[in-house]
Parts: sequence; structure tokens; C-alpha cells
Amino acid sequence: MLRRIVSVVIAVVLLTALETPRVVSAQTSEDMTKFVHVSNGYRIFPNITYLRAGGWDLKLDVYQPRVARTQSPTLIYIHGGGWTNGSKESSALTFLPYLEMGWAVVNVEYRMADVAPAPAAVEDCRCALRWVYRNAEQYNFDLDKLVVSGNSAGGHLSLTTGFLQESAGLDRQCPGNRRRSWSTGTTSTEELKVAAIINWYGISDVTDLIHRTPGPSGSFTEAWLGSTLNREQIATRVSPLTYVREGLPPVLTIHGDADPIVPYDQGVRLHQALDKAGVPNQLITVPGGGHGGFTNAESVRIYAAITGFLNTHHVLTGTSNE
Repeated sequence: MLRRIVSVVIAVVLLTALETPRVVSAQTSEDMTKFVHVSNGYRIFPNITYLRAGGWDLKLDVYQPRVARTQSPTLIYIHGGGWTNGSKESSALTFLPYLEMGWAVVNVEYRMADVAPAPAAVEDCRCALRWVYRNAEQYNFDLDKLVVSGNSAGGHLSLTTGFLQESAGLDRQCPGNRRRSWSTGTTSTEELKVAAIINWYGISDVTDLIHRTPGPSGSFTEAWLGSTLNREQIATRVSPLTYVREGLPPVLTIHGDADPIVPYDQGVRLHQALDKAGVPNQLITVPGGGHGGFTNAESVRIYAAITGFLNTHHVLTGTSNE
């Protein structure tokens, strides 16, 4: 089913591209080549259970390049939806640029607020990262070139996935031996880590959103945190700003300065905190930009910046899938 959906989506995008007037016919040929490259270039392993929690089998999809190679740079993608809605399937188009570059992609689902309140979604995504580590050899994931990304709540979960230490205690329900070397079976004390985080207008301070109620961000935050007496404590525990420290992976944040859902200052404060801690990071501001829905020109500029950022931090080396 998933293969059919992805094939149809790629076909629709291809037809749209071909219907767009071109000044130079070679551009149409180039577009066709790119889409065919993506369509034919991947194996899809859908709905793999990475965790059973609270009576739910949590799934992820793996997009693996068909071309033989020892290891592939890998994107872990986490969908948005205010921790209350959304799905991995609805996000399949979002990571097309990474497929075109020949990356492997792991598309992750997690528990929504109506199934399990905070910090469940944070725990789930950390377990998905652990699953990637445990299955790196089978799927040729390059553990030195793991990038985690997501939009809105997915941006928040990308940050917590990349920032958290095991000592935070949010990895405890993940299956597998935490202290096992991922390739040799010998013991290891290494923390799970990623090479970079691409944060699309994600929440950096959940506690701050509690005090902004009523409002769009407040309503979904209330739903996720629930009505427990220690909700502010939980909010602090799941806030990326709580874990900012020296040695974190490079972070690129994209945020519209007119975002009505996740306030722009959440991105600014994260940028300032990372600067203070000496963490390489960049804030891309979209002037007048809302909660996503950026124009084609803005998106092209953003992806050019992402490519430059990953290149600067040595994540793009050798990613050609020709």
C-alpha cells in the first residue's frame, strides 16, 4: 500500500513539473530524470514495529537506496501535528529532497496525546533513534551521518531526540541493550548521538507555551501535558532548552517571524542559548512567514541553506547516488 502511495505521489509531482512551462526544454528532461531516479532508486520497508508501548505497536518506514553502498547518510524524519494529530504517511513528500540526494530515510510515528500524554512522544522518538542504531548494519545506515528533522511538534521531537542524554531517564523503555557496541557486540558507554538537527519551527520551551494560553499553541500543549499536578515539571523535562549544553550536534532552525502557532521567539531563544553554549547553529528567519506553508522561492532558499549547513558540518560528503 505504501509503495503505491509513494509511486502515485511521485507521478503527480512529475506530471505537475512537466505541465509547468519551461524556457529551456533541457530543464524538463532534468526534472524527469530526478523523479525517475527517486522512483526507481529506492526499496521501501513499511510499518516496521520499533517499539511496543502502552498496548500500541509503534511503526516506522525505511526508504533504502537500491544502489549498493556500504553506508548511507540517513535522515530520521518526525512528523508534526501538535503532538495530537498527523501521521508518518502524510509526511512522505516532505523528505523528497533527501531521497533525491540518495539518502536513506526513516519515517517515524509516535503516540499522540489521546493515547499517551507527555513525555510519551519524546520517549518513542528516542526509542526510534535506538532502533536505527540497532539496525544500522541491516539497512546500511551511516551512524556518523544521522540527521534528525521534523516540523512543528516534529521539530520539537527532533531537538529532544538529538539533545537528550541517557541520564535524563527517557530511554528506559527502549528495547535492546543500551550498553552494547552497535557493530561488534562489545560493551560501550557511548551515548546515542546524531550528526545534525534540522528544526522546522519546533517548540523549544514547552513550559512557555503553558503560560501563553489561551491560543493555538496553548490548546495542543494542554492536550499533550494533560491535567497532572506536576505538569510544569513534565513540561520542563520535555523542553529542548532544558538540555542545551556544550557538545550538542549542530542545529539549523527555520522559523517564520509571523508564525501564529509556535511563536518566533521560541526559535530566537533556542538560537541564543545554543550560541551561549558554543553549539554550532543557524537561525533562518522567513520574513512574514507563518507556520510553514512557505513559498517556492522561500523553500528553495531554505533547502540551499540546509545543503550548505550539512556540507559545512561534513554530513554531505559522498552522498551521491549516481
